[in-house]
Amino acid sequence: QVQLVESGGGLVQAGGSLRLSCAASGRTVSSYHMGWFRQAPGKEREFVSVIYVFGSTYYADSAKGRFTISRDNAKNTVYLQMNSLKPEDTALYYCAATPTYRLPPILADFGTWGQGTQVTVSS
Repeated sequence: QVQLVESGGGLVQAGGSLRLSCAASGRTVSSYHMGWFRQAPGKEREFVSVIYVFGSTYYADSAKGRFTISRDNAKNTVYLQMNSLKPEDTALYYCAATPTYRLPPILADFGTWGQGTQVTVSS
């Protein structure tokens, strides 16, 4: 069993940057496909990005070109670097893990979730 804890959220102005962290315990993040999702008030949970165990990455169109997912095996942590932030990026961001490979990934495959970290982008 893997446990996930997100951090790094906060309030930033449009055009700014944040780096979210997802610290794992119990298992190594390199053993799971690790995804980032977000959920804004009144909206469904939305896929953002995934890093697969073999290193490949995949991004939602909304994140492509602005966000970068990465993994630090020594720290057992997954990151989401978010640049050029927009007000529409405002959401609660979740880290999640799955042993199932699928391209594109689907939310239902991710059975382990963190508690979320809030990102608010002001205009």
